[in-house]
Amino acid sequence: MSGTSGADGSGKRALRRALLAAREALGPGEAEAAAGELAARALTLPELAQARAVAAYVSVGAEPGTLALLDALRARGVRVLLPVLLADNDLDWGLYTGPGSLARVRHGGRMELREPSGQRLGPEAVTAADAVLLPGVAVDGRGMRLGRGGGSYDRVLARLERAGARPALLVLLYDTEVVDRVPAEPHDRPVDAVVTPSGVRRFRMSRE
Repeated sequence: MSGTSGADGSGKRALRRALLAAREALGPGEAEAAAGELAARALTLPELAQARAVAAYVSVGAEPGTLALLDALRARGVRVLLPVLLADNDLDWGLYTGPGSLARVRHGGRMELREPSGQRLGPEAVTAADAVLLPGVAVDGRGMRLGRGGGSYDRVLARLERAGARPALLVLLYDTEVVDRVPAEPHDRPVDAVVTPSGVRRFRMSRE
């Protein structure tokens, strides 16, 4: 999925390229094991344990896997919202009701995404989420996130701010993707916590 602003600096692009290359070098077994560990750790977070609605995404390619977590949240009775990429790179949302509710969609020449095939809920649906899982490539010690560079989630975060919504902002990453410093721009917002296979790192207080 998309992440940071389309007006992307060279520092962001270089860091993103290096980290994505490292992801692609992971073996299938490593990625599968990491997905299970990520789900187990994420499910212990109070932000998700207390959530009634979570906006998430379906991992693609070598991204840290999210499907195990989506299924576990749904089994808890959580309303799981998944994004639908629009032509202008903004995001609509639909409900996740299980793997059968996903359709494979290719947007132009970009990678194939798995998106909810049911009713569209509108871009504002994300403002009702108690927690938002943001896709990312890295996060630093300040909680600043490096995304994929398309700007979709900048729009999501701006929409949340306009609505006065304050969901917990969470990122799932591999251990090596927690870095010293991510180039940041004035509009970038820190996340609340990053979950990796080896643990959870918090940047703001949990909302218990």
